Amino acid sequence: MQPIISINGLSKTYATGFHALKGIDLEIRRGEIFALLGPNGAGKTTLINIICGIVNLTAGSVTVDGHDIITDYRGARSIIGLVPQELHTDAFESVWATVNFSRGLFGKPKNPAHIEKVLRDLSLWDKKDSKIITLSGGMKRRVLIAKALSHEPDVLFLDEPTAGVDVVLRKGMWQVVRELRASGVTVILTTHYLEEAEEMADRVGVIDKGELVLVEDKAALMRKLGKKQLVLHLQDKLEAIPPALSNYRLSLSEDGRELTYSYDTQSERTGITDLLADLSRGGIRFNDLHTIQSSLEDIFVDLVKSDLVTPDLVTP
Repeated sequence: MQPIISINGLSKTYATGFHALKGIDLEIRRGEIFALLGPNGAGKTTLINIICGIVNLTAGSVTVDGHDIITDYRGARSIIGLVPQELHTDAFESVWATVNFSRGLFGKPKNPAHIEKVLRDLSLWDKKDSKIITLSGGMKRRVLIAKALSHEPDVLFLDEPTAGVDVVLRKGMWQVVRELRASGVTVILTTHYLEEAEEMADRVGVIDKGELVLVEDKAALMRKLGKKQLVLHLQDKLEAIPPALSNYRLSLSEDGRELTYSYDTQSERTGITDLLADLSRGGIRFNDLHTIQSSLEDIFVDLVKSDLVTPDLVTP
């Protein structure tokens, strides 16, 4: 299947000389949820703004469903919806008026039924006649999403969509995004809430210092880079890890009652059997044990701390 977004050799250098993006190559699959992760200043918003026609690229090319964003910008923008980070809203307009107006900006005929559906899906229907200035920050964020969906886009960019939104509303938005994906909309998400990416994304891209350092299916990424920890609850307190166990990646809790063993899930041998045997020989007994799987957050932190990403982890 042809990708809905193709990015080739994309670079952006600002007038100050700052290289915001450096040779980005990326394809977004039709109908997927793609999470773009990276620290502040990594280039996430610049990348989105270029695709959406807000910022000019310096080099490279971008097509959206076959439409070049420069030579066929009208075609490209007509199928894109954008929810920006900033809360730009028409403060003294009603919710209904501003969402309906956004649809008209794209030359779409009036469709009250569609606007009603969008507002109901985003739990805004009871606020349709309220002036936006009277809404909470979370509701204003949902109005931005409603405006982005007003013209029925095929591609939706969500740039930090749940910033400032409480946990309950955030999970409600996750459900809306899943429903959009189920209806065929491609969703590109940037977020600082890594549980958001872990919960929803099909694939994950990590951008750091303007470079796309990794693109991977989420499940494969967590299998490939995820680590597990075996936590042993000891019967008796340990003052220190015995020298006989120094070859294992062990850490001892401050109270001396928990031993934690870290191991690679991809290794042919985890070393657990040998560890348990050596513990027994050393007279160290435990009451209980359990395992902990690395989260996407753990993986992300490890990636951006690293100066080098293994080449075989990069999957365009």
